[in-house]
Amino acid sequence: MINQLRFYRIDPELKEAFLSRFRDHAARLMRDRYGFDIVAMWLTDEIDQLRFAYLLSWPDRAAMTAGWAAFMADEEWAEIKRRSRGPGGEPVLGVEDILLEAVEFSAPISGRS
Repeated sequence: MINQLRFYRIDPELKEAFLSRFRDHAARLMRDRYGFDIVAMWLTDEIDQLRFAYLLSWPDRAAMTAGWAAFMADEEWAEIKRRSRGPGGEPVLGVEDILLEAVEFSAPISGRS
């Protein structure tokens, strides 16, 4: 099992647009259509930037790679992203992706084996 920690740097003026797009569309498609295991989601408390962070759990790298390829090729998602770019532009200013592999002495994530 591996975990993937993703950070999206968000335009503060488009925070609500981003959150509604992720909540109402991205998370739904990820979970329901492509089997993403979204463990938790957060907004970070940083002075100089607004970031949305979420943790995904995957059985292995192959499942992660296949899941992301399918999601990124999804026509509904492409249309949602196109429609959700308003006059303010794209709410996501940057993405950081970190793979986390637990060490053998780590406790499992609460509620997970």
